[in-house]
Amino acid sequence: MEEIRKVIETRAALMEKGDVEGIIAHYAPQIVEFNLAPPLRQPAEMDPAALRAWMSTFEAPPRRQVTQLEITTDGDVAFATSIDNLSATPRGSSESFSLWYRVTVGLRRADGRWLITHEHESVPFEMDGSFRASVTLEP
Repeated sequence: MEEIRKVIETRAALMEKGDVEGIIAHYAPQIVEFNLAPPLRQPAEMDPAALRAWMSTFEAPPRRQVTQLEITTDGDVAFATSIDNLSATPRGSSESFSLWYRVTVGLRRADGRWLITHEHESVPFEMDGSFRASVTLEP
């Protein structure tokens, strides 16, 4: 489980450095990805240009903090859940933001390395009929 923890925490540290290639190296060639941004399902391959373009929308690379990480393994398959925090300052803004969201990651060991094969990120939404994202929640 320590190897999987290292994959997840290293990926977060690489985001803060803006290391797109380093982040992508932790993913399998074909993945299932449901992240916070549209569309409902991302393409089956990690696109370094898309990740680089997203990161360029901030004054500096965003900071990702992984908390409440729980890992379950069975042979060469594992999944991990966490509550993560993304904080950054949008380009052209003097105001930063901080957003807590839920993450589930599926991994598979291939050639002795744990690679991410599935990632799902979500933000809860209000069930009062407004359907507003609950972006002010904190763990």
